[in-house]
Amino acid sequence: MSYDLHQRRAGVLLHPTSFPSGKLGDAARWLDFLEATGLSVWQVLPLGVPQDDLSPYQCLSAFAGNPALLDEMEMLDAASGDFRAYCREQHYWLEDYALFRIIKELQQDRAWFQWPEELKWRNHEALAIVSETHADALLELKWEQYQLHNRWQALKQEAHRRNIRLFGDMPIFVAHDSADVWANPKRFLLDEQGLPAWVTGVPPDYFSETGQRWGNPHYDWEYHKEENFDWWVARMRNHFEWFDLVRIDHFRGLQAVWMIDADAETAEKGHWQEVPGDELLATLRERLGQLPLVAEDLGIITPEVRALKEKYDLPGMAILQFAFDHFDDNPNKPQNIGPNTVVYTGTHDNDTTLGWFLSLPDEMKAHVRQVLGIGEEDDVVDAMITTAMHTRANLAMVQLQDFLGLGSEARMNVPGVAEGNWRWKFHWNQLAAPGFTDHILQQVTDSKRKVT
Repeated sequence: MSYDLHQRRAGVLLHPTSFPSGKLGDAARWLDFLEATGLSVWQVLPLGVPQDDLSPYQCLSAFAGNPALLDEMEMLDAASGDFRAYCREQHYWLEDYALFRIIKELQQDRAWFQWPEELKWRNHEALAIVSETHADALLELKWEQYQLHNRWQALKQEAHRRNIRLFGDMPIFVAHDSADVWANPKRFLLDEQGLPAWVTGVPPDYFSETGQRWGNPHYDWEYHKEENFDWWVARMRNHFEWFDLVRIDHFRGLQAVWMIDADAETAEKGHWQEVPGDELLATLRERLGQLPLVAEDLGIITPEVRALKEKYDLPGMAILQFAFDHFDDNPNKPQNIGPNTVVYTGTHDNDTTLGWFLSLPDEMKAHVRQVLGIGEEDDVVDAMITTAMHTRANLAMVQLQDFLGLGSEARMNVPGVAEGNWRWKFHWNQLAAPGFTDHILQQVTDSKRKVT
């Protein structure tokens, strides 16, 4: 089912790990809530298998889903025709992923570039021995992915029945210690030891005075061009199978990337390197057709990035928490937000709106209230949500934490901080507060009638 980017909708940002159980078993009750409130878009963070810090933006595979989301799993049936068909269809990533997970466990969870040479560089005989010796465990890993795929497709079908669309998130880079890099290191800028000379990140910005050093390897774009971007096409096709709409995280990186020396401890020093994002997007459109993508274009965006986004008619993003400076051309100000935009009160990288507001000095709090047109007695969070929904943006997204009016204790992520993120969960009784559902429904209904 295609996503109409020109239809006005409102939605909620909530990762499935924030369900009370942390499992997809809560999804049916969650869809009940969305339907009752009129919220018709559910946005999640990347659904991959996270590494030890639980970040969904550093996963063990660009294709595999996180089996920890499964609350129950059918008994393995290796003879099932559907399962065998799934394994054939997904062979281009599934076999490597399963082998990667098995070897990683055998190697006490060490990164692939620390494995013995024959496993590190995929010696055919060495891999054949692993496959034969651990055939049952490999099947189990593939069965997990098959079960998760089926569960999500059933969830997606049920969401569509209720006129709810699923909004996914694709990190532009992949983790160094991932099945993708191990399976084909030529797609990345690595040395003969499998280590990157340059790593990813962004220079100093709103979130960090020293920038953000993500540490992912950079792509060898010439190699991807030689492959006609086959890996990217497969990756995007996979995301479109799971979601109706996909956000490309750090869209800036499809025009130019920040190259950080791998020996540098911070991202302060680096240089921008242009990449063939135009060719990539042209190839994706040619081979996949319509591209229901959202460009995460926050921060300092150059005319070249803006031109790339506009060439492919991709909606950008606006964050209301960034709207309260004194620059009239700030694209996050409500009056500057156009239809081809997804507006947020804040994203998973922001503090909750209440936490953000309470952290402001009194003078700025007064300014925020003045801009929102509310008095001391009015609820700032509620006013921010209403303001987002009444902009001209075709899609307004609100974190569940903001609908609930929660403070910094409910923040999902603090960029640049390695510990304590991605752990927040809600409780069902929070959604059952008197008038809570009706209030959201009224906000959504009003937003369809009135645009400021």
